[in-house]
Amino acid sequence: MREIRTSGSRRGRATALLDGPLSTLLSPAVQFLLIAMIEASLTRLLSYVEAENYNGYDPYDTLNSWVPFQWLGKWGPVLAIQFQKRNPLNIRPLLGIRKGRNPKAIGLFLRAYSTLYRHEPREEYLLAMHELFDWLKDNPSPGYSRYCWGYDFPWASPVKYMDAYMPSVVATGFVVKGIFEYWCAIQNIENVESRDGAQHAAPLQDHEQRHQPNARNDQIIEVLSGAADFVLNHLDRVEDETGVCISYTPVMKDACYNASLLGAEILARYLAVVGSTNSLEQLPPRYGRASQSSARPTRGDDVLNLVERSVDFVVARQLPDGRWNYSVDLSNGRERTQIDFHQGYVIESIEEIMRLTDMRKPRWEEAVRKGLEYYRKVQFFDEGRSLWRIPKEWPVEIHNQAQGVITFGKFDEYREFAGTIAEWTIEHMQDSRGYFYYQKFTRYTNKISYMRWSNAWMAVALSSLHEDTKNTKNTKPTKGL
Repeated sequence: MREIRTSGSRRGRATALLDGPLSTLLSPAVQFLLIAMIEASLTRLLSYVEAENYNGYDPYDTLNSWVPFQWLGKWGPVLAIQFQKRNPLNIRPLLGIRKGRNPKAIGLFLRAYSTLYRHEPREEYLLAMHELFDWLKDNPSPGYSRYCWGYDFPWASPVKYMDAYMPSVVATGFVVKGIFEYWCAIQNIENVESRDGAQHAAPLQDHEQRHQPNARNDQIIEVLSGAADFVLNHLDRVEDETGVCISYTPVMKDACYNASLLGAEILARYLAVVGSTNSLEQLPPRYGRASQSSARPTRGDDVLNLVERSVDFVVARQLPDGRWNYSVDLSNGRERTQIDFHQGYVIESIEEIMRLTDMRKPRWEEAVRKGLEYYRKVQFFDEGRSLWRIPKEWPVEIHNQAQGVITFGKFDEYREFAGTIAEWTIEHMQDSRGYFYYQKFTRYTNKISYMRWSNAWMAVALSSLHEDTKNTKNTKPTKGL
């Protein structure tokens, strides 16, 4: 395996002093500095996104313009999107593109606030959680399952075109991650007074009266049931001797590895909340699909088997050095090579499915180990800066940085490095106004603020790392340290 390192690479000021993972910090002073840095960054970021009411631009929102790019034929929309992605000047106002609210971004922010609330039950986090969940519940994509989501803009590639809000397993998968974290957080609302002190008891009790946990649980089960129905009954699947691959969208049958695992995660989270013995046919009629083919899973154990086989499919396609390609062309069997943050997606999904289902096949665990080793040694420099797409080094992409923090933060042996990535990103890619830059090149930085692509992902990254560091904090440094 080829290891990539900077010549004379510099580790972050705070994390350079650490000798082990964050869970075994030796220096309270260093730990306190790291916590303070993350908290300050999160405060600036959340203040910014709340002031924007979670609305913003997106690298792929070009087709929201009044310009009829489709008149230029099949390639008009595709080229317009690719040009706009690379344009460091934000000309969207001239093109009539307005800031929008992206369902996937809302799911990511819900995940971030829920993570924060679980470990520090502040009233403002609770209010934000309820608001974001209610918005997602009230704004699913129409025409499919009751609960599935897409992007707030049309999107085109050389092989397909999708209208705005066309649901996908990726958008729905990340929304479901947020809803699952929300479910975990509200389980403890009744215990907030004993954990957080009497000063917060009254307002939180008021919120409980308006948002009864039992009612919220019922709503969450309804939403998760709808999302599971979307995966089971609206998405094609590819099946062979190695397993099953869930398609990206209802538009066409395909085999994208990270997307399929997100579909499996949706089902695993549904089972974790509802219970693996429930029959989908016992759910409300709009979710039960008795008229569907008998090959469609209808019981919890059948759904769990589909989850298992989906992981098997992807694990079977890991390359010997630990990486995964992006997808496979079903017409000719050729894989599309794109090694970037999707490596982190795949690792995270396999690990989360193992945690949710208690299935820990040795082959899965070995795939995660090899995938992590490749991710760390090949895709990141020691200083915490990521490569763009292997083997291309530049630009530094904010999504790569965020996913590095999220994925490495889940594993004790890599958690220190998650802090290194976060520190580098905050120092080099966060604006004084709170938002994060899109891309950093050798000679210039694309400073356009993208709500989903940049800010929502960094909110998840920093909140997850904030959780880890808060869990390890024992004392503040004394004077003189």
